[in-house]
Amino acid sequence: MAEAYPLQWPDGWPRTQAFQRCKSRYKIDANRAARGLFEAIRKLGASRDSVVVSTNVRPQSFANRSTVRPIEDPGVAVYWSTHKHGERVIACDRWLSVYENIHAIELAVEALRAIERAGATQILERAFAAFGALPASPDATPKRPWWEVFDIPEAFIPALSLPMVKAKYRELTAQLHPDRTGNPDSLTEINAAMREAEEHYSQ
Repeated sequence: MAEAYPLQWPDGWPRTQAFQRCKSRYKIDANRAARGLFEAIRKLGASRDSVVVSTNVRPQSFANRSTVRPIEDPGVAVYWSTHKHGERVIACDRWLSVYENIHAIELAVEALRAIERAGATQILERAFAAFGALPASPDATPKRPWWEVFDIPEAFIPALSLPMVKAKYRELTAQLHPDRTGNPDSLTEINAAMREAEEHYSQ
């Protein structure tokens, strides 16, 4: 299970560069943002115990209602599970502060609830596919050898470098957008294969 501190960014989610972040128009403080997020996810069917808000802010900062000061990495990853939709994660680092990113995720969850209430189940499932399932644990390994997952002949491995494998990884993960042909199960296998490849080249 993900930890609340420090930030555990999900595999396969691109990061926003620091110079690309900006202040949002959200008029909200850290405590209001956290309460709103928990309530939105609860209405989606998750128990409070299953929700983990992972940030680089120590949990007691929220518990003591203190102001969350600007930090170098304001990213937020929210993990939760429901009986209906399984284990899920949404992450955001678009905005300058942690609480702005928390509120952005709350708005995304509210949008999912609106889709669910409208009865558009196929659209909802595609939306969940876009956000992705909970990443596999660090100990997970692919069912196929990592080079087969990346469609690399085993004989070519000695001539490859880790950056070359990472380029293939990025190419494959880009194909997993719901508007394309990928799916969350494929992403899980690719992430596990990348971890195995990193272990291979670190030896």
